Amino acid sequence: MPMSWNQDEPPTNPYRAPDWQFQQVPTAPVQPPPPPPRRRAWVLPAVAAGVAVVLVGAAAGAYLLYGRPASSDAPAKPTAGTEAPTRPAATQPAAAAVLDVCTMLPVAEVDRLVPQAAVAKRSRDAGSAVYSYCDLSNRRISHGEFWRSREIKASIAQHKGEGPKTGRAQAQALYDSELGFFTYKAKNEPTDEKKDPGEKNYNSAVKHYPGVGDGAFGQYTWSRDKSLWYSFGEGRARVGDMIIEVRYQASQQRKDADFLSSKTTQSVSEENALREVGVLLTHLAKGAAAWKAAHPGELAKVEPSPSQTPTPTPSPSASPTIVAQLPVTCRRMSPAMMKLVPGATERAKAGTSVGAQETECRWLNLNIPAGEGRRKILSAMVTIQLFANRAGAADSAAAKAQYATQLGSAQATESSALGGLRFGRIEKLRDLGDEAYIQYWVDKKNTVFNGSGDVLVRVGPALVRASLAGAELGADEATNSPKVKVLGEKEAREGALTVARAVVDSLGQSGLKKDE
Repeated sequence: MPMSWNQDEPPTNPYRAPDWQFQQVPTAPVQPPPPPPRRRAWVLPAVAAGVAVVLVGAAAGAYLLYGRPASSDAPAKPTAGTEAPTRPAATQPAAAAVLDVCTMLPVAEVDRLVPQAAVAKRSRDAGSAVYSYCDLSNRRISHGEFWRSREIKASIAQHKGEGPKTGRAQAQALYDSELGFFTYKAKNEPTDEKKDPGEKNYNSAVKHYPGVGDGAFGQYTWSRDKSLWYSFGEGRARVGDMIIEVRYQASQQRKDADFLSSKTTQSVSEENALREVGVLLTHLAKGAAAWKAAHPGELAKVEPSPSQTPTPTPSPSASPTIVAQLPVTCRRMSPAMMKLVPGATERAKAGTSVGAQETECRWLNLNIPAGEGRRKILSAMVTIQLFANRAGAADSAAAKAQYATQLGSAQATESSALGGLRFGRIEKLRDLGDEAYIQYWVDKKNTVFNGSGDVLVRVGPALVRASLAGAELGADEATNSPKVKVLGEKEAREGALTVARAVVDSLGQSGLKKDE
């Protein structure tokens, strides 16, 4: 959202909030299906990353891309050094027989699959079984030019005996039923008559994981239609009277993809999904067995209340400090800016953001004569971020990734209005820097109403935001009066382009070059 204006901190430019396991389209035989067996419906798959914009690390991505899948049906090996649960159930006091699924997944494994995960856990007594759930998710992971989404859903149900049937028998019956249903899905795809136009679906053959609990299997599901493109792996395992359920879902989408669109979405491949399901089932089966050994013959108790950790937020950057004089880059621009904003007061700030040195320069006049009893407010502003890697070398890739992030954020509000803010169309600029766009927006929500032209341009490792914002009003009129006349689109766009070209030229004189 655009930052607000006020008389003490006048108009500024808007701030936009915010190699993979590519899969190929699978194929499967299509046969008329018989009536499917009855079963519990699983939670619907999470929507594609394009929809998740309104909802969701490099290390995890690297493993998923380059990690080799298991070569046989043997269960996938957990990550080295993470064989034991992070907090073994055997250490829990026997008097508090709470079944906590989240503690059975090693921290290193969770960090690999769902970096900076938000963790939600709950439990309930459903009469026929005691359920423990653990959901781990991060649906908005920034990775280069992509937003990534990761999610693990895991649960363990300890079944109770009913009449002559023991809890173990109840669990075995459910396991067999689920295995039959998954096998049925693999062999009986919906007919074309039962699909929407353009819809495609695929369920893999059932994969068994020998040696995991008293039995374990998994399946890969892939689906695509006009609005959604997703895939996930899910599996089941039995340990005595316990049934373990797991689902792992992962996807990514370009940051500049259209809002509410599935274009450029890629989702987890069959090999990787089934491998990770095997890893998760292995950990949970070991955790369930350890819990049962620590609580022989006991029924799990429900936790008093649900527990949840908030979605992680980035650490804030250090606050910029006001510098005594304009940096050289801005001093070169000053004559042109003084023509654009007559009588402007000059000010500059310097600071650091994540992986970048940041400089902000502003030319401001709050009282430009505009006829009898009228005045103008004009502000020209430049923010320059220069990205560098850990070795201190210029980092064009980081600048490119940040450009994609900000472009995607702007596209989410393009040609829309919300609560007094109105955003215009985005126009790509082909003759400015390596990549650039311009957008006009109007703020009739905050302390000072204004219209602003906003240009974002990347030049090699530098990301530059240039803007011209302003309004015309009565000499004694409130800056948020309904009578305020905001800077028009034509003047704002032309002014912003003037600012952007001036700063790009100045950076060129400092030796900064476009990508070759």
